[in-house]
Amino acid sequence: MSTAAAEAAPALQAGASAKFLTFFLDSEEYGIEILKVHEIIGLMPITRVPRTPEYVMGVVNLRGKVIPVVDLRLKFGMEAIEPTELTCIIVVQARGLVFGLVVDRVSEVVDLIQENIEDAPTFGSGIDTDYIMGMGKSEDRVTILLDIDRVLSQGDIEKMSAGQNED
Repeated sequence: MSTAAAEAAPALQAGASAKFLTFFLDSEEYGIEILKVHEIIGLMPITRVPRTPEYVMGVVNLRGKVIPVVDLRLKFGMEAIEPTELTCIIVVQARGLVFGLVVDRVSEVVDLIQENIEDAPTFGSGIDTDYIMGMGKSEDRVTILLDIDRVLSQGDIEKMSAGQNED
């Protein structure tokens, strides 16, 4: 693992492992560090908030706490689709903010050793891959490991946290 992946990845010593919750957007498998995940909930009514980016779907009331919800498909420039019975919200915490990520379906928790996490490939200067922690290899598949702290910009976090702090 290179310096960039090592900085973003959980602190792993040679042979050590980390757990990632894997999920799908379309046919691509992604993973986020399990320690960042609070819970997984079914899709529920989402209240749209005016003047937010298209990928911010709105907010949900989760046991009395209002949390923002982001559609990862739209954030990643993918086509929006109608939710299915497998569509769910992964509730995560990043940079002190609790928010939900709408994904097509959750897959499993995988345990990856450091040696099976490689740098994200470089796609040239026009492609932003800062939010990719690395590529996890397990069995016959590759999982795109997301650095959830970088998926949203600082501006996105500030806009969403302003709403959470108005209790």
